Amino acid sequence: MKKFIGAALFLFGAGSTMAQSTPPPSAAVPSRSDSSTVSTPVVPAGPSIVFEEQKFDFGDIRQGEVVQHTFRFTNNGSQPLVISNVRTTCGCTATDYPKKPVMPGETASITARFNSAGKRGQQNKVITIDSNALQGSTQVLIITKVTAAN
Repeated sequence: MKKFIGAALFLFGAGSTMAQSTPPPSAAVPSRSDSSTVSTPVVPAGPSIVFEEQKFDFGDIRQGEVVQHTFRFTNNGSQPLVISNVRTTCGCTATDYPKKPVMPGETASITARFNSAGKRGQQNKVITIDSNALQGSTQVLIITKVTAAN
């Protein structure tokens, strides 16, 4: 009798383990490969500034040279983008930026000029753009290596 109960418990335990590891056919989820669904780009519910590039490297320049680069950006948002201020890390860098609102979908630019007079070696200049964009302040970077003038 003990052998019979032991065998019954063994078979019951083995059966319940099998039931847990094999999903019932009704629980199988059919895979759906419907490629007709088109994703629509999400437009932010406010102004959004997106730069074509976040960084520009002038390469090697001679001390005393003035170089400039134009950073282009687009307002990818749904409301006008207003740039309130553009700040630089030192007086050697000057900027021009749009004073009028940039409408949704429009592209505009910020021009940065770097004067290397009195500078030597690696230069990394951060330009901070303050605006009403949803992401808050945005930064771009200009890089150069200033070599001694002959």
